[in-house]
Amino acid sequence: MQQIFDNLRRYNCWDGNLFPIGFQRNEYLNNIVNYLDNRLIKVLVGQRRTGKSYLLRQIIKLLIEEKRVNPKNVFYFNNEFIGFDKIRSATDLDTLFMFYKSEIKPEGKIYIFLDEIQNVESWEKFVNSYSQDFTNDYELFITGSNSKLLSGELATQLSGRFVEFHVFPFSFHEYCNYKKSDINRDNFIKYLKTGGLPEMLHLEGEEIKRHYVESLKNTIILRDIVERYKIKDVQLLEDIFGFLIANAGNLTSLTSLVKYFKSKLRKTNYETLSTYVSYLKDTFLIHEASRYQLRGKEKLSGQRKYYLNDLAFKNYLSGYYPFDIGYNLENFIYLQLRISGYKVSVGIINGKEIDFVAEKGEETKYFQVSYVMNDKSTIDREYSNLLLVKDNFRKYVVSLDEIKFSGYKGIEHLWPWEVK
Repeated sequence: MQQIFDNLRRYNCWDGNLFPIGFQRNEYLNNIVNYLDNRLIKVLVGQRRTGKSYLLRQIIKLLIEEKRVNPKNVFYFNNEFIGFDKIRSATDLDTLFMFYKSEIKPEGKIYIFLDEIQNVESWEKFVNSYSQDFTNDYELFITGSNSKLLSGELATQLSGRFVEFHVFPFSFHEYCNYKKSDINRDNFIKYLKTGGLPEMLHLEGEEIKRHYVESLKNTIILRDIVERYKIKDVQLLEDIFGFLIANAGNLTSLTSLVKYFKSKLRKTNYETLSTYVSYLKDTFLIHEASRYQLRGKEKLSGQRKYYLNDLAFKNYLSGYYPFDIGYNLENFIYLQLRISGYKVSVGIINGKEIDFVAEKGEETKYFQVSYVMNDKSTIDREYSNLLLVKDNFRKYVVSLDEIKFSGYKGIEHLWPWEVK
């Protein structure tokens, strides 16, 4: 245990050592800060390599520098580091934590940070135990790369005692802030061609970027899905992801997916494909937007749309082509609405489609998305669909036209970077 503890010391601030905090993501950080100083467990979830670890370190820096927390009262453990391979269970983690307390001797409240904790067996027992320990004061922060991090028994045990933050890749505004670029149409198109994976912004050359995206995809699929769920047909899983990349934003059903693979003489069935798609969603590689009738609020079974967590997966694994810009724009709007905290669906009214219905609390917004509206038929289509919706919620048409359209019958025109 001493050797493991020595490794732990390297990644903590007990000796006054500093660590990189990366680009400060103030929107996330300010939101999390609002929930500090209580017993709520702060849970950061999101795809690998979207910056969750950097956010944890930014929180630690804030606690030490602004809240004047003694560095010895911060316990940071990242399960991804090779020096912690022997920490395999909640019992192992508890032993390490006890060793920390005996060696460092922190006094008062302890802040516990557990990074990528999902691969420690029964980790939830550790979290549950310390979050409920009324004899000492602890505040816990955990991250994970699986949407089922707080599913099942733990969610029941912790009902009302945790708050979840979904961490996405860089938004366009973060991208511009990082690159010190202006927010304009040209830079937005550059963003659509690359995506917002933070580490991508350090890389030069298209081939290097392609290798990085391929490596990230392989890590997520092989480690977070194949190893975790003992997948046997890895190639089928890869091919499903490839199909969803190529069809991002298109109406898709699992039945059509089965027919597609059977037409390719692939042996599979509905249950297998449904399970594999759910694994891709759990690891945040893709997101699903359901369809529902706006009149009657009836959810429609069958077809739905899938969107990528980052455009880099399409641009570097499937290839970027000039005619893709409309699809990338729609994918961007979906992600931007999710980043802004909306639940996003596809609306159907009188047989016509509303691209996005965004809901948050009592608020609802409707969006139609078009690359450019360069002819009357396109303009009529985008505006007329929204005019079918007779409620008083705000309605928008989003496009990349170089000039701004004036409002029409209460429908506003936005450039993509104005969506929030």
